[in-house]
Amino acid sequence: MKIKFCYISIGFSVAVVLSLLSCVEGVESTEQQSLSDEHPSLVLTSAGVAEIKSNLGQVPLFDQTLEAVTKEVDAEITNGIEVPVPKDLAGGYTHERHKSNFFIMQKAGVLFQITGEEKYAVYVRDMLLAYAEMWPTIGKHPAERSYARGKIFWQCLNDANWLVYAGQGYDCIYDWLDELTREKLNKELFRPYAEYVSVENPQFFNRIHNHSTWGNAAVGMIGLVMDDEELINWALYGLDIQVAGDIVKDNDGGDIQPEGQKEAGFLAQIDHSFSPDGYYTEGPYYQRYAMYPFLIFAQALANKRPELEILGYRDGLLIKAIYALINQTNASGEFFPINDSQKGMSLSSRELVNAVSMAYAFGGNDSGLLSIVENQGRVPLNNAGMAAAKGVAEGKAKKFEYKSMELTDGAKGDEGAIGIIRSEDLTLMMKYAKHGMGHGHFDRLGFLLYDETGEVIQDYGAARWVNIEHKDGGGYLKENHSWAKETVAHNTLVVDKDSHFDGNVREADKTSGTPYYFLGEGSVQIASAKEMNAYDGIEMQRTMAVVDVEELENPLVIDLFSVQAPEGTRYDLPLYYMGEFMSSNQQFETNKDLTPMGTNDGYQHLWAEAQTGLVGDVFSMTWFNGKKFYTVTSAVESGDEMILTRIGATDPNFNLRRDPGLIHRRKGGNTLFASLYETHGSYDYASERPINSFTSIANLEILHQSEAYAVVGFKLKSGEYYQFAFSLANDEETSTHAVATSKERLEWNGIYDFRIF
Repeated sequence: MKIKFCYISIGFSVAVVLSLLSCVEGVESTEQQSLSDEHPSLVLTSAGVAEIKSNLGQVPLFDQTLEAVTKEVDAEITNGIEVPVPKDLAGGYTHERHKSNFFIMQKAGVLFQITGEEKYAVYVRDMLLAYAEMWPTIGKHPAERSYARGKIFWQCLNDANWLVYAGQGYDCIYDWLDELTREKLNKELFRPYAEYVSVENPQFFNRIHNHSTWGNAAVGMIGLVMDDEELINWALYGLDIQVAGDIVKDNDGGDIQPEGQKEAGFLAQIDHSFSPDGYYTEGPYYQRYAMYPFLIFAQALANKRPELEILGYRDGLLIKAIYALINQTNASGEFFPINDSQKGMSLSSRELVNAVSMAYAFGGNDSGLLSIVENQGRVPLNNAGMAAAKGVAEGKAKKFEYKSMELTDGAKGDEGAIGIIRSEDLTLMMKYAKHGMGHGHFDRLGFLLYDETGEVIQDYGAARWVNIEHKDGGGYLKENHSWAKETVAHNTLVVDKDSHFDGNVREADKTSGTPYYFLGEGSVQIASAKEMNAYDGIEMQRTMAVVDVEELENPLVIDLFSVQAPEGTRYDLPLYYMGEFMSSNQQFETNKDLTPMGTNDGYQHLWAEAQTGLVGDVFSMTWFNGKKFYTVTSAVESGDEMILTRIGATDPNFNLRRDPGLIHRRKGGNTLFASLYETHGSYDYASERPINSFTSIANLEILHQSEAYAVVGFKLKSGEYYQFAFSLANDEETSTHAVATSKERLEWNGIYDFRIF
């Protein structure tokens, strides 16, 4: 039976909603699909468990994981069951206790299936019964911070996490339980729990967002366990309930229901959250978080609803999404911290431990994935984990091949992209994708740069200390809006000290950057994109090239930022370098009395530590990150300034990192910012010996700048002179070009030209 509800106010109980018979538009009678009565049937199956048991003691990585999980769960059983009355935010005791409970229930259920020891089933049963007793006695969580308050946790998102994991544990003991206990748990805990995170909170459940992915998976999985067709349909296709008009935004400023949204539910999440390349519009940090419910529910559907062919849906998109996520990492396996991201999140996360093994098992046994599994050092205790662990044991692992690539954004792949260029030890990422909804940052055409030592030019990430209670309960800090999301916090152009789209999420979500050209192989690799909407009447195009220069020890990055704007426009182009200032060819004047650089748009959080009016044609600055030296060389126009900045102004609670920055300030109209980023040298602490600590770049000059072309030349101290020319308006590979430069007439074929003279 499928019930269609008319408009209800958020906060009504399900019982009240069902009693409003005058609102019922119609009741559809549908023949309930026959589902397997056998359990477990979500991630584990009886056949799968038998296969796992037959390989125990023969697959070291799986056996090691099993041993570690057994020790963890046994310790919790010894400590006893604790189900405290909810009161804390993230990081607080009750929050972390309930979080630990759902992880342990899932693991204990798996151990029961693999080992057959009843103590694990007893533990899961008794824990669930404790929750069943508590559930009807508690109202909404006392913390009122969330747009969708939970009951066990402060937000429905975490309640959904609980249900995803606890539901797996329940599935593992379902057939072991007596009928009365099953009936009690189904009716007094799981059905009302599923209703709470769905029909009682449609503003949480009916979105296209990582929150709703967790909600859909939670309701769908427990529906599969209980053979509850109504819950399964809600999960797959969303609710027929309008969202109350006064709840229109979430806590991050994102729209609950974006303009034009007509679908909801799990299938709609897959349809609208990912591009055909597997890029997730909220960025890699939240893609990592969302991949667990996407994949674990998909695996359950593959077992219980094979006719959906969910792992083949949209040309195998969920497996593609795992590869897209793996490719959004640096040399240490850490995700690019674009949008709201906590730095350090990596391929070692529990979500990726599950995802990589699943990609191996269901995606064609790619041996390159096994090297990642080896580095993770553990596998999920399921058949995908066994398959990956067996592959490692059989010596099939090969190094995963990271490549340069452009990952498109938008459901159809036509709403911007990110460009990733890899060359030797360098990794450059440029962002020209969609905004990213409420978790997005105002950073069109921003970039970050890594080498094997880590961050060279950083993205700040989010202003948040996840699960650290000292810092506002572990949630997003107010500085996330006032600093981390603002344009000046990123390596991209700020016009007239205003953030892109005037800091308006809804406006930013309407458009994306425009990919112009991408070349991801050879001695010259290029990412170029345009941004036409961030500021009224201003057109921006950034072109970044990573080139091999024979005389240099590392690839060189060329950065050309072209702007078409009215005269009198003021530009600030920040560069957040990682390390310590070493030297500059310009004399900076330090400020004895520090004051914030502004009052809004992020400037209130910046100190101007020193500045200089630039003299001559070139600015050069070298910094050191403790291992290597780096130099930025920039072309100078008359009146340009450079400002050495430090994050941390107007921050009485010390919520922000005190990182350094450099701002290139210019006033004018149409202009071209041109810079080179060079990696060079090293330092040996044992011998206290620096090697090649000075730049090899002698000069950089702009030879031509117009709406159609950008041409620069640079000279090395060894005497060689190189030119790079780029067509900003004609991206045809067969095009021919002729440009009059300040030196000579330059002709070339194709979009770009890079040559030595």
